Amino acid sequence: MKFKKYNALGNSYLVIEEKDLDMDLSKEAISILCSKNFGIGSDGILLKLMDPVSSGFRMRIFNPDGSEAEKSGNGIRIFCRYLFDNGLVNSERFTVLTKGGTVNCQIMDCGSRVNVEMGTAIFDVELIPVSNVAGEALNQELVINDEKIAFSSVSMGNPHCVVFVDHPSKELAYRLGPKIEEHSIFPNRTNVQFVKVIGSNLIQIEIWERGAGYTLASGSSSCAAAAVAKKLGYCDSEIVVRMPGGEIEIKIDENYVVTMEGPVTSVCSGTISSEALLQCL
Repeated sequence: MKFKKYNALGNSYLVIEEKDLDMDLSKEAISILCSKNFGIGSDGILLKLMDPVSSGFRMRIFNPDGSEAEKSGNGIRIFCRYLFDNGLVNSERFTVLTKGGTVNCQIMDCGSRVNVEMGTAIFDVELIPVSNVAGEALNQELVINDEKIAFSSVSMGNPHCVVFVDHPSKELAYRLGPKIEEHSIFPNRTNVQFVKVIGSNLIQIEIWERGAGYTLASGSSSCAAAAVAKKLGYCDSEIVVRMPGGEIEIKIDENYVVTMEGPVTSVCSGTISSEALLQCL
């Protein structure tokens, strides 16, 4: 089974084409492929679907635990770079269809950067979804182990919980991230961002990603954190999001349509041996 591996700010994905699959992508197979000990090592798998559509390309996104994600900003940028490397797109805009909606994309700087219109930030709790809250989940209170946490929720086609803190850290993400991700108020679980506002055009975030855990960078998390920062009046419409893996540039229009631009790096390509996946049969 052929694959290509790409990196986006320390967030890596394997790109596999549906036509090249020689077995089902079960949860067990995905976990093995993403494992650095038993497989190739990855933060997820991007599956290019065979059936073309007139309006663009189709993809599915899988987390390392085998669950399926609606949308991934870094994953979309990587998928776009894969399309470019294989001569399927050029510098003109094109669309990619994900489970979390259709996004408009453009290759920049000969493939080293990708611009993605990620869609509209949604604050309606019924659409995110968030339970036991009416209207918009902005500056709501969550209790974790008797610790009160102020949070805001937004959907970028996938759910996010944004927590503003003075000192975002890896340790904080590990301590609170999994508990917030699995909290009953989020029926579909949630991605979590711990955010510090540095200025009107700059925020710093640490990320706990649903189904993947602690990660160095996330495109959709960057969009979500920036959208909430603007919604609450902390930031302007153009925001640089700083993460341990690097920076992403975000622009938000008056309707909260969010555009993201960031880098992608090719890592390697090869063939996955069927022997590696015998462990999951």
